[in-house]
Amino acid sequence: MNRGQALVTDFFSEMVLELHDHADPERTVEGIVSWAQRAAECTDAGIMLVHARNRIETAVATSPRVTEAHDLQIKHGEGPCLEALEDGEAYMSGDVEHDTRFPKWGPSVAKLGYHSVLSLPLATRARKYGSLNLYAETHDAFDEDDFAVTQIFSRHAAVALAAAHEQHGLQVAIDARKLIGQAQGILMERFDIDADRAFDFLRRQSQDHNIKLRDVAAWIVKHRTDRAAGPPVRNS
Repeated sequence: MNRGQALVTDFFSEMVLELHDHADPERTVEGIVSWAQRAAECTDAGIMLVHARNRIETAVATSPRVTEAHDLQIKHGEGPCLEALEDGEAYMSGDVEHDTRFPKWGPSVAKLGYHSVLSLPLATRARKYGSLNLYAETHDAFDEDDFAVTQIFSRHAAVALAAAHEQHGLQVAIDARKLIGQAQGILMERFDIDADRAFDFLRRQSQDHNIKLRDVAAWIVKHRTDRAAGPPVRNS
């Protein structure tokens, strides 16, 4: 292994260790962007994430220009970040203004001062999370080495993001179970009922008022000293 290969190996080792130390998705995407700027020299970087019902947002950006560049893609319905997100392929352009693949977005983003872009999917086999997007003010800022290295980087980043989502989901589930248990205990003590009947009460309130079970439980715990209060009601 030569010095260059050793440096790349060390870089990815440190990156993987740090990203997997993050316990929540928000810190993970911030870490991904920070490491991405080190993986490929660029002016700015950002991440677009896709949520339920195909809602897309800029989760993190190193500059307001990145958010604007992302918003322009949504406005025009075209752009490398959207393409990477949707089809799972990486896109690179060294002259966005004259890139025929993005006739509307390219000239618009060039006016922001960006002339090169490298967009990579953040996806695992099980889920598409979004895209990692690198911007540069110079033309032809990214070469084939950048393209290859950042593709490997994005795969590692996607795995780290998946792990963060899983860990966060587990913690949310644990917290919800604790909260529901507290609410059951309050109902059991107040109405002299068993655990099953207390849970049935929580479930009925959740269904009748179209409120998540954990939110019903949280309300009961919060108002445990207020005996005159009724159940929470969602405004229609």
